[in-house]
Amino acid sequence: MTDCTSDGLRFRAASGHELIARFDGGDITSDAGVLLLRAADDSARIVERFAECFADHRKRMSVEHTAEELVRQRVYGLALGYEDLVDHDDLRRDPLLASMVGKRDPKGRSRGERDRGYGLAGSRTLNRLELGSPEEAAGHRYKRIALDTDAVDDLLVDLFLEAHDRAPRQIVLDLDATDDPLHGGQEGRFFHGYYDCYCYLPLYIFCGEHLLCARVRRSNIDAAAGSLEELQRIVARIRRRWRKVRILIRADSGFCRDWLMSWCEKEERVDYVLGLAKNRRLEESISSLQELAKAASEASGERAAFFRSFKWRTRTSWSRRRWVIGKAEHSSFGANPRFVVTSLPCRSRREAKRVYRRIYCARGDMENRIKEQQLDLFADRTSAHTMRANQVRLYISSIAYVLLSTIRRKALAGTKLARAQCGTIRNRLLRIGARVRVTVRRVWVHMSSACPSRELFLLTMRRLQT
Repeated sequence: MTDCTSDGLRFRAASGHELIARFDGGDITSDAGVLLLRAADDSARIVERFAECFADHRKRMSVEHTAEELVRQRVYGLALGYEDLVDHDDLRRDPLLASMVGKRDPKGRSRGERDRGYGLAGSRTLNRLELGSPEEAAGHRYKRIALDTDAVDDLLVDLFLEAHDRAPRQIVLDLDATDDPLHGGQEGRFFHGYYDCYCYLPLYIFCGEHLLCARVRRSNIDAAAGSLEELQRIVARIRRRWRKVRILIRADSGFCRDWLMSWCEKEERVDYVLGLAKNRRLEESISSLQELAKAASEASGERAAFFRSFKWRTRTSWSRRRWVIGKAEHSSFGANPRFVVTSLPCRSRREAKRVYRRIYCARGDMENRIKEQQLDLFADRTSAHTMRANQVRLYISSIAYVLLSTIRRKALAGTKLARAQCGTIRNRLLRIGARVRVTVRRVWVHMSSACPSRELFLLTMRRLQT
């Protein structure tokens, strides 16, 4: 039986030894992988440049934690898996995290009596990053830190551009909206019939694994609302650096709007491939193919699909005729016709099949990127009262995603984690136990000699440092 005493936990192990467990190991961290986060951060100055987007109106002589230190602590915390601000009330005692954040006194020995032993800020100090606004921060008594959202939007695009050594011939911008369920009285909450809950409807724009836009929106709007303004901003900034790059816009039927397609058609070297909601007229246009797919499926017992392209327009909502690709599919579950509208020429069934399968269907990978940010980096923790504060939280989560994506892209290429999701990278490379010893000149990090990710950790660090 376990014997719990003030001296520790005593119990008999299966090996026959008597085991004694005590909380007297000194400074031990479970997140030694924060070393990799700092190395990736330094390689592109990601968090430093994000911190520059905050205007700090506090009196410098009265500040213990600079805005950059607060931002770095919050971003690193999310990357390490600590989703809420209250987690930092315990994390603030971690000397390794404090050292990586930039604290000269990581153990807080020189702080006042109330905060002595705490090298980092607590939750009540960290929430100042979220509450201030540019209009009132300079004169407000408490909310004196404000974020310039336009600067963050530009930073996300700049980080994407700097990740390429030279301009690519073509890039694909994926757009999607998703639900962010709300469980309180947040500003801008509405009930969404499709998702069957009160939620926000954030807009995401990715290029591959690069995040270009993350925008909190009310849910009582069209899924495509505001997407044109975001695309105009992003495309203009990309074109200033890459003048001749061809851009393809890709999204599902929620973004199939005439004003979006018309803008792409007017822009030079901008194409689109968008899902198109099916209706009776569209289904009639491929009815013969659908019968052929049904016969082929019943004969083989497997799914069968045939493709056809044709010019088509709506009766009132479209301003012109456009190429539409119809997929007539049949399986054991029945008929499944699908349609796509595109500005790419599709004059044959072979071209139609290629555009649908190789180009349009590839947009499914964006769903993995959104899941990474919401599930692994807690982008759905929008529990602040105002939409502005929740947008700041989404930005912080976005920077944490960019940081982990940088590690994956720059240091894990060719390894077994080359395509791992952020949660897997965290479990394998960031959640590593270590004993931390702080001396006058050095911070010693003693990691386990039996760490299963030792070689991969060393390889990742070498790549990030070079």
